[in-house]
Amino acid sequence: MNSIGKTENSDFFLLSLIKDYLMYLHTEKKLSKNTIDSYEFDLKDFSNFIFNQKIKDVNDITGQIISDYILYLKETNKNERTINRHIVALRNFFKFLIIENIIKTNPTEIIDIAKVSRNLPDYLTQEEVELLLAAPDLNTITGIRDKAIFEVMYASGLRVSELIDLRIKNLYLEEGYIKIFGKGAKERITPIGVFAINALNNYLNNARHSLSNPFSKDYVFLTKKGKNFTRQAINKMLYEYSLKIGLSKKIKPHTLRHTFATHLINNGADLRAVQEMLGHSDISTTQIYTHLDFRFIKDTHKKYHPHG
Repeated sequence: MNSIGKTENSDFFLLSLIKDYLMYLHTEKKLSKNTIDSYEFDLKDFSNFIFNQKIKDVNDITGQIISDYILYLKETNKNERTINRHIVALRNFFKFLIIENIIKTNPTEIIDIAKVSRNLPDYLTQEEVELLLAAPDLNTITGIRDKAIFEVMYASGLRVSELIDLRIKNLYLEEGYIKIFGKGAKERITPIGVFAINALNNYLNNARHSLSNPFSKDYVFLTKKGKNFTRQAINKMLYEYSLKIGLSKKIKPHTLRHTFATHLINNGADLRAVQEMLGHSDISTTQIYTHLDFRFIKDTHKKYHPHG
């Protein structure tokens, strides 16, 4: 089997179709940039494979060729989750080609998606959250900002992309909520609570103006250069604070999102309400937190029951 190499021919037929599909995802499906970038990466990888197979027409891509590609991914040590992501990308791409009357049948139909064991997400205990929230130095501009970031993340369960894109015009602090534009540009309203409101007011009134410049726009959270944060910068910040407070676990933005949901469920919150606050389109995604709830109950039983 030929290995995947860099596609040299920029006019290769599949790249043109991929470009049309990505435009469709942007204009018709209104998917987020990160999702579209993921599709582009996977589909161009597949295009490289097809290019090296000397295939000249999309109608010549058969189920067997798709199987060969999946085998290639396995041989290059891709895990099941990554392979499933590739399969989903291909399946949706070929569905698009059918809609556009470019092909008649979907060659991915014979490919099954492997069942992947779903690991329970990491989350912080109440004590660990309090350590993190108390860590920023409120005598500094950046400390006031970091405190507001952590309070908002814990209070709202925002995705990191939603946090860094948060705008001042979407803060309704007197009413006690913020407006979020999540995956697929879906809008939702999320309550944030008095601790996050106080931290935000402190940041907006006493720190943000020291970070802003004429090019800062109205992003809520700004770096020292007056720009909105990147995902990598938030990751780095959380990692540095986890070292500062001596946590053995590595904190990521999604850790605080999982912590938000877990603490709500453990304290009796309705699953549907948590689904709405997280912005999950399917409640099955939220149901993983019921497993976390059971783990919490089991640990409590073991700790406090005489025969636990």
